[in-house]
Amino acid sequence: MQAVPTSPARQRLRVAVTRRLPEAVETRMKELFDVALNESDRRMSRDELVLAMQNSDVLVPTVTDHIDANMLAQAGGRLKLIANYGAGVDHIDVLSARQRGVLVSNTPGVVTEDTADMVMALILGVTRRIPEGMAEMQAGRWQGWAPTAHLGGRVGGRRLGILGMGRIGQAVARRANVFGMQVHYHNRRRLRPEIEAELQATWWESLDQMLARMDIISVNAPHTPSTFHLLNARRLKLLKPTAVVVNTSRGEVIDENALTRMLRAGEIAGAGLDVFEHGHEINPRLRELPNVVLLPHMGSATVEGRAEMGEKVIINIKTFADGHRPPDLVVPSML
Repeated sequence: MQAVPTSPARQRLRVAVTRRLPEAVETRMKELFDVALNESDRRMSRDELVLAMQNSDVLVPTVTDHIDANMLAQAGGRLKLIANYGAGVDHIDVLSARQRGVLVSNTPGVVTEDTADMVMALILGVTRRIPEGMAEMQAGRWQGWAPTAHLGGRVGGRRLGILGMGRIGQAVARRANVFGMQVHYHNRRRLRPEIEAELQATWWESLDQMLARMDIISVNAPHTPSTFHLLNARRLKLLKPTAVVVNTSRGEVIDENALTRMLRAGEIAGAGLDVFEHGHEINPRLRELPNVVLLPHMGSATVEGRAEMGEKVIINIKTFADGHRPPDLVVPSML
């Protein structure tokens, strides 16, 4: 087992934060550490990130900071901990970091409930055509109620297929049960029988077979080499033409171009997307579709969630500063 690197003795750690965090979090960091903040909140370039790593004991990045092996090779010997502000770490080359004696921590479990709430919001937004109704009202086009206007679909009784049954997937299942939906799931490992019973969830060993039978698909899987384009063109074609796809995890799990083509052709009824394959560079054809709800990565965007993420980052750094293993240490075998 690799030893935990020791932090500089009797010296405040130099901590570089790549984006603005909640004021209370930054204030507490300044009380505990020698902190370099990104006052502009502008996304840092590769060279700026490398410089921050060279001049710091700890780097606090976010999902917008991509840290690869080449950048870590230029970091020098000072950097000892990357305390990620967020649960996902697919933007960090964790293996290369560990090989260079740099620990990586994250903030798991904090955004579970917030993200699950957003999944349900997207399901309702698409199936009940809420954005279309809002756009009509805001444009002043509404002419009054009509029996056949704005007809969406009832979510009760629909089959929900959850792709990835971790913390967030299970939280989605609990909410879906309240709405009267039938919960199904595909996961790398089947849940224990008592958890399946609690969630009233049916496991599908075959992802293909599950996709072909669902009314709504919720993607709650992390981005790893094995999940990249897990929903590719072939699998998307298995969906019923009345199906809806919702993604609040990572955009890379879905082949966005294939999804766009099928939505435009009417081969999939709708989609609710909070994440995108190429970050903030969204396929322009996707924006044109009335049957798609697009959100700017808002799944975890609550005041409470952001504060709790900051608290976890501080605990990880403080524990490391005290010479102990950070409680939320990420190891390559977890990925």
